[in-house]
Amino acid sequence: QAQLVESGGGLVQPGGSLRLSCAASGFTLGYFVIGWFRQAPGKEREGVSCISTSDGRTYYTDSVKGRFTISRDNAKNTVYLQMNSLKPEDTGVYYCATARVLWLSLASAEYTNWGQGTQVTVSS
Repeated sequence: QAQLVESGGGLVQPGGSLRLSCAASGFTLGYFVIGWFRQAPGKEREGVSCISTSDGRTYYTDSVKGRFTISRDNAKNTVYLQMNSLKPEDTGVYYCATARVLWLSLASAEYTNWGQGTQVTVSS
């Protein structure tokens, strides 16, 4: 059964860093676009970044450009999200998911196979 499992969340002070992992099982990365999304309390889920695991192309939402880096390790069947210079507004539950499409997209309706999420809290 195809599954994604997120890890690496936690509590960090503003300006700090975290690295999230999205481990795939039951299917092989290298053919899919994987996206990271987040949802803050009382807000809609928003797309953060995505990566083509076949050729490494990436895309970021404007609010994280220059601070977040998405990468993949196909040998480990894992996608990462390195988050630096974290801000309180980055707080939320972070999810990874598999795109139904082959192009880079941050539209959640184009994604399936969602993980259970990992909590990121940025607070002093």
